[in-house]
Amino acid sequence: MSNVEFSLTKLNKPTDWNNLPGMAKKHVPIIEAPAQVKANEPFNVKIKVGGIDGIEHPNTLSHWINWVALYAEDRLIAKIEFGAELTNQYVVNVHVTLPETATLRAQEFCNLHGVWEGKPQKVTVA
Repeated sequence: MSNVEFSLTKLNKPTDWNNLPGMAKKHVPIIEAPAQVKANEPFNVKIKVGGIDGIEHPNTLSHWINWVALYAEDRLIAKIEFGAELTNQYVVNVHVTLPETATLRAQEFCNLHGVWEGKPQKVTVA
């Protein structure tokens, strides 16, 4: 990302994961998934938005996360929508089945700060 902490018109995707600005710490979706799975057997992928270093994203009528999407490479797996004020943090679990090794990517949309993508995670299919 540039010196500006976020963009409303472009994908916000941090490049230095060891030095995240505060805006990224509350916006990037974090993927938790096994590093290796068996072909065509379901496994759980947990996605949490923000919370890095304890910096949580607000959930108010004027500022909330509208949706989270999970991709295997460029193929959409799931998209989950949130209602303002009606969720406690932003955590989702998605059951996934992969036929081959893929890199998982998660994106989220904040109504005030645009679309953010987290660190991709490779899942090897054995």
